[in-house]
Amino acid sequence: MFKSLKTLKVLAATSLMSVAFLSGCGTTNESTSGGEKSEPAEKKAESYKVGVTQIVEHPSLDAAFEGFKKALKDEGLEVSYDVQIAQGDQNNNQTIANNFVGDKVDLIFANSTPSAQGALNATKDIPIIFTSVTDPVDGKLVASMEQPGGNITGTTDTHPDAIPNTVRFMDENFNGKTVGVIYNAGEQNSVAQINLVKEAMKDTSLKLVEATVSTSAEVKQAAESLLGKADIFYVITDNTVVSALESVIQVSNDQGLPLFVGELDSVARGGFAAYGFDYADIGYEAGVMAAKILKGEKQPSELPVQYPQNLKLVINKKAANAMNIELKDEWNSLAEFIE
Repeated sequence: MFKSLKTLKVLAATSLMSVAFLSGCGTTNESTSGGEKSEPAEKKAESYKVGVTQIVEHPSLDAAFEGFKKALKDEGLEVSYDVQIAQGDQNNNQTIANNFVGDKVDLIFANSTPSAQGALNATKDIPIIFTSVTDPVDGKLVASMEQPGGNITGTTDTHPDAIPNTVRFMDENFNGKTVGVIYNAGEQNSVAQINLVKEAMKDTSLKLVEATVSTSAEVKQAAESLLGKADIFYVITDNTVVSALESVIQVSNDQGLPLFVGELDSVARGGFAAYGFDYADIGYEAGVMAAKILKGEKQPSELPVQYPQNLKLVINKKAANAMNIELKDEWNSLAEFIE
């Protein structure tokens, strides 16, 4: 017992010496000069790393990413982004996702259906927020729109009324009854849209003619293959075709064929008309969802997939003139016009 008491005294003395030594090294909040206490250091905001995977570059996807970044900034989060573009290559697409997992990013932002599929193939642990996805359920990304399940959720770029409204407008306002579509059959989102187009045409006099591509370099030739077969062109939100939209615009202008498109950025680029919405908006909503996850407020499985809002018809007057389309007075109450 005596030996134990002696040991305790030695330990106590050693502890006091340690405290004195640490005080001399300045590890407390006290100043080393003047003996006054310094103000507590301001806590540094936590920084997050987000991996951004995007299948190709085109204005709609780029606008969605800008909206996503704005939302996280508005939420007060400090975020660094690793942005990777797959250039339409599925192997690149998967490699990008795998690299993000290896880098242990805090969240993956997947901007397109192939990007989201690649990310989900790569990880079931890192949260994934997608946008610009046409059919998250059919694309095997989520269990349902209301209850996505797993580590993934986001916003879709398919408004339930967009394709039916477009098909109805074609049927009611144009004499041509054969609609030519160009799409990449390897993009699940495009196949889903073509099926919606076919469904919407069932109660109309319209007929669909298809041309498929696998790369953007094939788009112009596909458009030319539809000449003599199609009275109207319709480019859905297919990433491969939209990335080479100018090729289709050129053929449409040269032949005087109306070109309907799937989103408003393509109208601004020279498409005739679209029922659409701003991709920046769905990107922003995806960013709000990402912020809730990064802050620890929600899990992806707790956030339902969101549809776009504010669907509107936009007509490009300059494109109408180039395609020899006479603007009707009754369209004034239906559409917004750009020059």
